[in-house]
Amino acid sequence: MEKANIVIIGGGVVGCAIARALSSRWSDVFVLESLPKIGMAASSRNSGIIHSGLYYPPGSLKARLCVRSNQLTYEFCAAHGVPHRKTGKLVVATSAAESEELLALMKNGEANGVEGMRIVDSAAIREREPHVNGYAAIEVPSTGIVGSEELTKTYARIAKDRGANIVTNAAVERLEPAREGVSVVSAAGEIETRCLVNSAGLFADEIAAMLGSPMAAHKIYPVRGEYCELVRPKQHLICGPVYPLPHPEGVSLGVHFTKTVWGNVLLGPTAKYLDDKNNYERDRQSVEQFARGAKLLLPEIEPSDLVPAYSGIRAKLTPPAKHGEKQFADFIILRDPEFPQVVQLIGIESPGLTSAAAIAEHVSGLVTDILA
Repeated sequence: MEKANIVIIGGGVVGCAIARALSSRWSDVFVLESLPKIGMAASSRNSGIIHSGLYYPPGSLKARLCVRSNQLTYEFCAAHGVPHRKTGKLVVATSAAESEELLALMKNGEANGVEGMRIVDSAAIREREPHVNGYAAIEVPSTGIVGSEELTKTYARIAKDRGANIVTNAAVERLEPAREGVSVVSAAGEIETRCLVNSAGLFADEIAAMLGSPMAAHKIYPVRGEYCELVRPKQHLICGPVYPLPHPEGVSLGVHFTKTVWGNVLLGPTAKYLDDKNNYERDRQSVEQFARGAKLLLPEIEPSDLVPAYSGIRAKLTPPAKHGEKQFADFIILRDPEFPQVVQLIGIESPGLTSAAAIAEHVSGLVTDILA
């Protein structure tokens, strides 16, 4: 049986960032990805935003790792030619009634260490985004955009250049405690590893269950997010990321506009809980529904201005909320309490893309404790 120091389950942006970090110190690092290519799931089906850390409760892992990784991501992209741009963004209140919530959100961001924010009025909104309707907004200068697929591939390329092995079509079928770690049986074969990192995203709870870990009690609830795209003649209507106030129940940051690094404009994502992790393209929302919701921010938008784009799926750790109930679940990143040679990452959703570099730092510390 082949042996390794580290096996990482999951070749998304977080798994590849972890591989890049760990391969700088250890040899025999393996990434097992179930799909034919890396980064095919949530890592490439998102808004491509470099988040600031505005939204998350102070002291949470989401807040700390996002704020830390905001700068790390800009530095990494600049050093390795990953398409990106620091654009800033607006979080828009469309009425005076929302202004108090806007101020509370900015204070939350300040408590997290997000710098340079300010409240701007409707005139300043129009100066920056001439077609956007808003009463007031938070201007967040540290937000940016990134080519998410390119970011994932670059993390993976550097890991491979350092000797890591990235194996695709390698769905994990069985996990068993072994004398010196964990035996991993996948579609690509069997390997025994001294340290296992569960970065399986949407399926992280199922991987934990394969091992018989108590961490499997943290159930993942799949939430689909759909996008539309502005047709080319209307792409001038948006200059940069424009967000509403976040969803009151905490399920998402709200359907927003993003001008990507390629110049097209996305509208989304929606948020809908699903029963099936594997089949999430059915019953798509119509462009008419997208347009109705978008008119609050962009009054002149019409259904004919939109075409359906891709959809993605988020690994939420909270079930559907009761009406008016606000929910929050933090990233879970820790050594398994029953299998200390295993690092569990469960519930890694937004801001996972932004936070990947800092998550990798955090995991590196846990792996060092295991392999030291």
